[in-house]
Amino acid sequence: MLRNIKRLLIGKPLKTLEEGGQSLSKSKALALLSSDALSSVAYGTESITAVLLSAGVVALWLQIPIALIILILLGAIVLSYRQIIHAYPSGGGAYAVASENWGSKAGLVAGGSLLVDYMLTVAVSASAAADAITAAIPQLLPFSVALSILIILLLTAMNLRGLRESANFLMIPVYFFIVVIAGMVAWGVFQALTGQLPYHAAARIGTDFSGLTIIFFLRAFSSGSSSLTGVEAISNAVPNFTEPKEKNAASTLGLMAIILAAFFGGITFLSYWFGVRPASGSTVLSQIATITFGGHNIGFYTVQLATALILAVAANTGFSAFPMLALNLARDKYLPHLYMDRGDRLGYSNGILSLAFGAIVVTLIFHGSTDDLIPLYAVGVFVPFTLSQSGMIIHWMRLRPKFWFGKATINFIGAFMSAALVIVLFVTRMNHVWPYLIIMPLILSMFLKIRNHYDSIGHQLRLQYVNNTDELRHKYDGATVIVLVSNMTRVTSEAIDYAQSIGDRVVAMHVSFDVNPAKEEKTAKQFKGDFPDVRYVDVHSSYRSIIRPVVGFVDKVSKRAKTVNHSVTVVVPQFVPKKPWQNILHNQSSLRLRTALSAMDGISIATYYYHLSE
Repeated sequence: MLRNIKRLLIGKPLKTLEEGGQSLSKSKALALLSSDALSSVAYGTESITAVLLSAGVVALWLQIPIALIILILLGAIVLSYRQIIHAYPSGGGAYAVASENWGSKAGLVAGGSLLVDYMLTVAVSASAAADAITAAIPQLLPFSVALSILIILLLTAMNLRGLRESANFLMIPVYFFIVVIAGMVAWGVFQALTGQLPYHAAARIGTDFSGLTIIFFLRAFSSGSSSLTGVEAISNAVPNFTEPKEKNAASTLGLMAIILAAFFGGITFLSYWFGVRPASGSTVLSQIATITFGGHNIGFYTVQLATALILAVAANTGFSAFPMLALNLARDKYLPHLYMDRGDRLGYSNGILSLAFGAIVVTLIFHGSTDDLIPLYAVGVFVPFTLSQSGMIIHWMRLRPKFWFGKATINFIGAFMSAALVIVLFVTRMNHVWPYLIIMPLILSMFLKIRNHYDSIGHQLRLQYVNNTDELRHKYDGATVIVLVSNMTRVTSEAIDYAQSIGDRVVAMHVSFDVNPAKEEKTAKQFKGDFPDVRYVDVHSSYRSIIRPVVGFVDKVSKRAKTVNHSVTVVVPQFVPKKPWQNILHNQSSLRLRTALSAMDGISIATYYYHLSE
């Protein structure tokens, strides 16, 4: 039944050789990997105006110069990441660049920041989508957190179906959003320039006011920088593109940047021109749509629908980039190797499921509040921006290719602005970004412990040879096999036969209780009658526990076996019911025994399965 449900949700398994069919064209990649960056225009301008409004409506003119600076930063970041795509085509993005040029620790900071950032990407996008839905349907406002979680679950199921299917689905909302917002911005700007919609700005550009300080300006700038999150995702997913991978990835990044710049600049201009002010229950974008289209008509609801759809699927950028980044970290032994395993649909499903779980936890912790998530979200992406772009400066200085100085200059501008923005976020938004200072040390510690574990087992498992021959240092001279016996049944009898076939010395071990001494005597007598040549040991337990007596006995036999250079194998007999549900009708003694014995050094555990027919 569970298998049929799985097939219904994610589809039939794909063959490994079908992997090539999962590669992305530029049109599909734009939908799959750019949705996060493009969706940020729905809340980027609003984040700026929300801060500015705290100083009064006269401060709203500052959104224009702030937007211009953000567009300059966007240009520097995009040019830098185009270079990264060509220099590091195997993917990994900021993690790969920082690791190679700054060292493994810096790479782990970049990688860890992005892992958290992708969880925040999903949480922010789902929460913003819920905000857009509740703005159009206020009756759903009490269910905004539940809506966010539902969106995350739907995207998880979609991504488990594979890259190609998720891209096919995402093309509809992404391109619908591009067409709708392009139409709204173009129509709004046209009406503004032709005087059909008069100038209603709260204050003219350059108007002085008492609250204008550099800290206030930087606080608003740092809030608006959330519009640049998601730009790096394409550099992490270069291997997913069709050939030529680097060229197609760079082209997709350039096209995404042009669309993002046009939308962000246009929406910010209209917000200023119309004198829009953030209000509870109504987003800046929805107010612009209302003014542009003259009320709550089909134009307004089309914008709301397009916005809700793009914000919902924007989380998919995280679902595309997180598994690839986790794959690179797992290859370097900083994350469990299970992140290298492909699922039935050739996607890295463990990464997808981990991301979904983390995003749901974040959504619950922050109660789906976009305003509380965005500052932490921005730190998580601009720290890797800083490390990757400064790392590229080292890359060019080391290789010194043609025009290397110009390329390094572009990286310097991006690194400088990104670093400055990180500092500003910590100075002006510490009450929102302080969790980063706790989360990152914990993540780095986890990375290093995982790496130490893999290094340790690699060292322990490495074969040691004598005099460069193929002869191992140690050989067993025989085998001692311990069979755990509860009572005399067919499964016990066959397990003893099996033990005799693999062991030189077989010992049957039984744990007896005080409950029924006559039964214990009968079991011992029956065993000795059936297997007179097998040693039978009855260990008494006064506390109805079988784990401690078994472990103690196996430990003693193991020590004795070492003196004669014997291997020790414990055989656990177990019958298997015909139907899985029937397992709940039986105790799980064999499972608990295997768990306890697995902690013992130098012991092999074998399970003898006897399959029941009814």
